[in-house]
Amino acid sequence: MASDNSDIKLTAPSDATFVNAIAEYIRRCARTRQSGHMYVETAGGVHSPTLSGTTQVDSYRPLFLPTVLIGDSKLGGISSTISSYESLLLRGYIVDAILLFRDQYYRNHEYLSSYFAERRVHVTSLEPPPPRLDNATEDVASTEAYYAKTITRNPNSEIFRVLRHLDECHSSRIEELDSMPRRTLDTIWWPFVQHGLVQSEQDVTIIDSACADFFSVYNSPSKPSPSSSSLLSPQLDGSASWWTQAVGHAHSSLGLAAANAAGRYGHVIFPQATHLPALKLAERLLHDGPGRGWASRAFFSDNGSTGMEVALKMAIRSFSVTAMNELTPCNKKTLGIVGLKGSYHGDTIGAMDATEEGVYTCEWHQSKGFWFEPPTVSVKRGNFTVSVPFATASSMSTYKFDDLHAIYDVKKRLSSPLADTYRSHVKNVLQALNRQGEQKLAALVLEPIVMGAGGMIFVDPLFQRIMVDTVRDRSLFSNPLPVIFDEVFVGLYRLGFKSLGPVLGVNPDISVYAKILTGGVLPLAVTLASERVFQAFNSQSKVDALLHGHSYTAHAVGCQVANTTLDLLEQLSHDESWSAAREKWICEPGSQKIWSFWDPNFVHSISGLDMVDETMTLGTVLAIKFKDNSAGYASHSAQALLRSIKNPACDDSLSSAPGGAPFGIHYRTLGNVAYFMTSLNTPRDVIEEVENRLWRVLSTTRAM
Repeated sequence: MASDNSDIKLTAPSDATFVNAIAEYIRRCARTRQSGHMYVETAGGVHSPTLSGTTQVDSYRPLFLPTVLIGDSKLGGISSTISSYESLLLRGYIVDAILLFRDQYYRNHEYLSSYFAERRVHVTSLEPPPPRLDNATEDVASTEAYYAKTITRNPNSEIFRVLRHLDECHSSRIEELDSMPRRTLDTIWWPFVQHGLVQSEQDVTIIDSACADFFSVYNSPSKPSPSSSSLLSPQLDGSASWWTQAVGHAHSSLGLAAANAAGRYGHVIFPQATHLPALKLAERLLHDGPGRGWASRAFFSDNGSTGMEVALKMAIRSFSVTAMNELTPCNKKTLGIVGLKGSYHGDTIGAMDATEEGVYTCEWHQSKGFWFEPPTVSVKRGNFTVSVPFATASSMSTYKFDDLHAIYDVKKRLSSPLADTYRSHVKNVLQALNRQGEQKLAALVLEPIVMGAGGMIFVDPLFQRIMVDTVRDRSLFSNPLPVIFDEVFVGLYRLGFKSLGPVLGVNPDISVYAKILTGGVLPLAVTLASERVFQAFNSQSKVDALLHGHSYTAHAVGCQVANTTLDLLEQLSHDESWSAAREKWICEPGSQKIWSFWDPNFVHSISGLDMVDETMTLGTVLAIKFKDNSAGYASHSAQALLRSIKNPACDDSLSSAPGGAPFGIHYRTLGNVAYFMTSLNTPRDVIEEVENRLWRVLSTTRAM
C-alpha cells in the first residue's frame, strides 16, 4: 500500500548549510590523507540554481575553490563557455583550466583555445564519448573502452597534462603566497603602521581572498597555527576594513555594477558634463538621502579627506562672502574653525589644520581654530553615563541616565540644567575668543555623535546640538557660522541612521559622505551643500568658482556602485535582522531612538570587568576602553589584552564563518581603545560568536 506523503513539507537547505557540508567533508578527508586531490563536481551551468534558489556561482563562492570550467562543444558553446568564464571572473574565481570535447563539426575547441590563450587560461580538448548503444552490455563495454583510451598510463596523455597543469597552478599559488610577506616588507610603506614594530614576516597578514565578513588568510607552513592544519583559514574583518564595509566583501551586485559602468563608460571627464550614474547618485543623496530638506548641491571628490577639504573651502568662502565688510585681507588668511578635541577629518593639509595639534598632524601642520573638550557618553559598570570635563561643569562631572534613549533624546534634554551649563560654557568661551580677536572663527566642524580616529569618542549629542545652536545665534554672531557635518565614518547607517542630523535635531550647511557610500568596493566621496553655500561661489567671474577638482571626479564606476549600495541599504533597513536588533534595544522601526547590532546585555556585562574603563555601542560599532595609566594613541594595552583572538578558536564545532571552519578575528585598536565593527548585514550568529570570544578572553584575563 502506497503511503500518502502529501502532508510532508520538505525544507531546502540554506546556502550556509550547503556550503558547510561540503567544507566539512573536505576537511574530514584532508585529515585522513597526507596528500591527494579532491574535485567538487557541480551540476548544470554556473548559474544553475541550488536547492535554495541561489545560483551555483554565488552559492559556492564562500569556498573559493580553484575552478576547472567544463566548456560546451556544441552550437552556441563558444558563447556559453565565454559567458560562464566571465561570470566566474566577475566573482573573483580563479579558473585554472577549461576542458571540453572535440567536435569536428563545430570545432569550438579551436576558437576557445586561441581565445583563452590570450587570457593565459589553459584549455584542453578531449575526444567525445561514443554514442549510447541500445544493448546495455555493449554500451558498458563501449564506455569502458573509451575511458581506457582516454585515461591511459602514458604520462604525456591529455588527461595527465591537465593534472600536471593543475598541480603546477596549485604549487605556484602556494609559492606566491609564501613569498608575499618578505616582498611586502621590502616594498610596501603601510599607513598608520610603525614599521619599526613589525618584527618578522609572521606579523604580515596575507589575505588571499575575502567574502562576506571574512578574509581568507594564508597560514604559512613556517607560521605555527595551533588550531588548523589548513593553509587557508577564515578571519573576521573586525574593523570593517577601516570602516568601509557595508554589505560584506565581494558582494556580487556591487561587482556587477562596477563591471557594467567600466564597460559602458570607463572614466569620462565631468566638469560641465554629466552622466547618468553621477546624476542619479546626486539626486538620491539630495532628495531621498541625508541631504533631504536642506541640501541643494552635490560635489564629487575622491575620498573622505578630500571631501572634507572641499567642505572647508565651501564653508570659509561662504562665511567670507557673508562677513565681507568685517574681514581684512590679513584676517581672511587666518580664519579658523570651531571643533572638538579628538576630532580627525583626514590627512590632507587643510583637513589636518582643522584639528588641534596631535599624533596625526605633521611638521607642516598649523592649527587654525579652537577645540572644545567634549562631554562623552558611555556605559560604565552597567550605568549609562555622560561624563563632563572639568572645564565645562563647575560641579557634577558624571551624570547617570536610565537608558541610552534618554541620553539621545536631545529635544527633551534641551530644557535640562545640563543644557544650560553647556550653553553658558560654549557662549562664554566663544565670546572670549571674539574679544581677543587673534583669530576670527569661520565655521563649526563636527563629527556627529562619534569621533572615530580620535579613539571612538561618543560625544554627548546635547553638547553638539548646543554648539550648533550657539554658532547660529545672531545675538552672538552677526554672521552665523556655516556648520559642517563630517559624516564620512558615521553616515549612511554606520551608527544605525541614514544621517545623524535628525538625532541631533538640526541640519548642517555642508556634510560629507564616503566609506559606506560605495559599499567598501572603491573610493568616492560626496560633499553636500545648501543653496546659500552654493551661491557664495556663483557669479559671472570664473575665478569665483570652486576651483577644486580631481582627475577622477565623479568616476562612473564609483557612482554606479554607490547607487547599487544605496539600493541594498534601503532593502536592509527593512530587514528582519534590523528589527530584531532594535527590539533588543526596545526601539521601534523608523524611530529616532538609538539601537545597535551588539547585544545590550553583552555591552553591560563587558563594562563591569575590572580591566574595562567603559564601553559604548551604536549601530555597527562597539568600543571597549581599557584602564591604562598611559592611555592614548601610543598605548599598546588594547592590543596586548586581545592578542589571542586573532588566532582561530580551538573548537571542533562548526563556526559561523562561511564553511564552518574556526576563525580568528582581525581587529584594530586606537591606543587603549579596541573597537569592533560589523557590516550592515552581518548575521546575528557571527556577532554572537564574536561576543562570546571577547567575553571568554576578557573575563579570564587579569587587569594590566
